[in-house]
Amino acid sequence: MTRKITLLFIYIGGMYGMLMAQQDPMFTKYMFNSQVFNPAYAGSKDFMSVNILYREQWWGLKQALGDDSFKYSPTTQTFALQSPIGKRVSLGATFINDRIGARSSTTANFVYAYHFPFAKGELSIGLQMGLINWRADWNKLNFKDPQAIDPIYANSNPTRLVPNVGAGLYYYSTKFYAGFSIPHVIENDLRDFIGEIDANNSRNGDKFYRHYYFMAGAAIELAGKSLIFKPSLLIKNVGLLSDFSANQQTISQVGAPTEFDIDFSLLFNEVFWLGVAYRSAFEVPLFGGESSNDSADIWFSFILDNGMRIGAAYDFTLTEIGNSTQGSFELMVGYDLDYKVRKVHTPRYF
Repeated sequence: MTRKITLLFIYIGGMYGMLMAQQDPMFTKYMFNSQVFNPAYAGSKDFMSVNILYREQWWGLKQALGDDSFKYSPTTQTFALQSPIGKRVSLGATFINDRIGARSSTTANFVYAYHFPFAKGELSIGLQMGLINWRADWNKLNFKDPQAIDPIYANSNPTRLVPNVGAGLYYYSTKFYAGFSIPHVIENDLRDFIGEIDANNSRNGDKFYRHYYFMAGAAIELAGKSLIFKPSLLIKNVGLLSDFSANQQTISQVGAPTEFDIDFSLLFNEVFWLGVAYRSAFEVPLFGGESSNDSADIWFSFILDNGMRIGAAYDFTLTEIGNSTQGSFELMVGYDLDYKVRKVHTPRYF
């Protein structure tokens, strides 16, 4: 069991110190949850839309570890609301609650997006502003040495409320989309939890790193509107260029690889959506290093006549930690208020 616990915390990265993993949650159904990481997505549907998603990663890990004190596996809940206000402006809101082991965070953002014609579609510029409530309960951890002798964990229940600012671009038409976003522009520092200890040593402190997202996808009619093929791609990088301005040597502290998701799906009669996906990563920022397998995924979604959308996804874990879990799953429900009006006009496949 000790080996499994060690593997788990190496995999998710350190909460303090030099290890740093991806801090933003991952999603298999990211194409239905894009506003969470790209504020420019708000208003792209031309009507009010609500989306709720629940994700549990490494399901069954608690039973594998044989410890009922708390759940080690990450869980995430998101809520996204968007609506056009006038011809060019859209407003929205996103809420994210994320927990992994002994630490958790809750994020609330207000979203503003401006749309204008570009090429054969529309280009949206999005901004978001909000707050992040970060908190931890170190008493839930099992310490090899007494907790009191480690000043990093002297405060058993640290918490911090920090501002958040994000920005994004999103181009979309009826058959194609592409976007780029930075949902956390401000790299808020968490080192004041440990007082002045190593305050000048950035390698020994934790902070919210910038995450960079690139997304793209297309809708290809195979048999008119009765069968649509949709390939899509999402690339996520953590901490790119974060430390070059201060000290080029400290870039090595960003331990998270560049992650990518490739998805292929079929939409039947604009009602039933079935897709498969593959998630992997590169060992160093951008596209260097060798690729490592993370998961193979399958998902489905129903689009009902009343505008409601329901869906689910399951990830088959391909890493070693998969020996101790039963994979990951997501549940999604959404509602589009003017769905019937949209169907009469131009369908949105994204």
